[in-house]
Amino acid sequence: MAKSEHWRLIFIILISLVALLVDLNIEHPDWAKNLVFWQPAGQRDIALRLGLDLQGGLQVLLAADMPEGEELDPTSMEAARRIVENRVNALGLTEPVVQAQGERRIIVELPGIENPEQAVGTIKGTALLEFVDAGKVPLSPGDVITTTMGAPNFGETGAGGAVTETATLPVTPTTTTGGGQRVYETILTGADLKAAGLDTNQQGEYIIPIEFNEDAAQKFAEYTASHVGQYLCIALDKVIISCPVIRDVIPSGHASISGSFTFESARQLALQLRYGALPVPLKVESFNRIGATLGAESVEKSVRAGAIGLFTVLLFMLIYYRLPGALADIALIIYVLINFALYKLVPITLTLPGIAGFILSAGMAVDANILIFERMKEELRRGRRLRMAIEIGFDRAWPSIRDGQMATLIICAILFLFGRSFGASIVQGFAITLAIGTITNIFTAVFATRTFVRQVATSAGDRLAERQWLLGV
Repeated sequence: MAKSEHWRLIFIILISLVALLVDLNIEHPDWAKNLVFWQPAGQRDIALRLGLDLQGGLQVLLAADMPEGEELDPTSMEAARRIVENRVNALGLTEPVVQAQGERRIIVELPGIENPEQAVGTIKGTALLEFVDAGKVPLSPGDVITTTMGAPNFGETGAGGAVTETATLPVTPTTTTGGGQRVYETILTGADLKAAGLDTNQQGEYIIPIEFNEDAAQKFAEYTASHVGQYLCIALDKVIISCPVIRDVIPSGHASISGSFTFESARQLALQLRYGALPVPLKVESFNRIGATLGAESVEKSVRAGAIGLFTVLLFMLIYYRLPGALADIALIIYVLINFALYKLVPITLTLPGIAGFILSAGMAVDANILIFERMKEELRRGRRLRMAIEIGFDRAWPSIRDGQMATLIICAILFLFGRSFGASIVQGFAITLAIGTITNIFTAVFATRTFVRQVATSAGDRLAERQWLLGV
């Protein structure tokens, strides 16, 4: 076998082993957690997530909480629904249900949520971030203040009741008073932010890097230049979380909120700042844990049916195509391992429609092998040598496979956009699992199977030429 074939085989084996380790998920190995590069290493388990229909979860009914006499704008409720959906998706739940109910309510269904209080706080928190001028007298973390943007709402807790830690920022401010009650001037707000992230500093503490938009960055630079030595406090929903001193001019518009945050509270604040304040104040009307909507028996039957179908396909390939079919079965097993590893690493929340997408893509993986093997058999019947028949079979089948997979991916994109536009997360889940399976199929059904067949042809080509019944001819 040529050297390139050796390397291809080694690559396939390594990919399969990595997928197997992720699937087995033995004690959540740190190296596997680090593959999730968009979250701090080690902050979530590499586990298969099940949807609301398979494992149950949390259902929250939110209602608009408008001040008496103030009309509710329907467009504001739709904007609130989209912001809530963005926040929930950023929690790592890829199959939530966030939909309007009537004119004043929003239903949120969260599959397998572990910390319901934290989730509710993230969903409905207004996260009004203000940078207030405190002058030469600092305020203490936890102080409740009145600013030029209004008085505190004592009916709500800061940031949905979850962010109460102290924090510091390499910046600071000035103060005003008015009408006997101290009113602090708001210099900038969260609306002036361009981005908010989550990171750690050299001490391993969680920080929230923030970046102001262009106009706010210029205002921030001018303000810090004229207020060196004074305090610029950071208030979240009128509650002071930090009051650092301005030690120098900050011209770049970049800063960071840091302090004694836990991972969850820091992430919650980052999400609220990133996706903005809700245009409509929301209150929780009901808060219920719900069981699997399909029931344990239905789930068990569905999984059993899928396993029987997969086994039947493996058996058919082995009986009808014999040795090439056995090699295709190995590639199909690798396909299953890679798919489930990707579901854990992305992560994908599996629902019953998502499982249907996976089974459908598995059938399409076998379909690609059938096209290849039938082309091979045609060439062998014409008297081609085995190695030549293999190459011609793969080359001539590839255009059909390529066009079929591209058509499937286009349909997946249409389904995903449809589901996103109409809030049909179940349709999105089906499209995602089908698309992942289709892309994985190109690797296993073409690259892996071709490598296996080439290796067998190189090592046992003469014996196979004399026993073509082993090739299904």
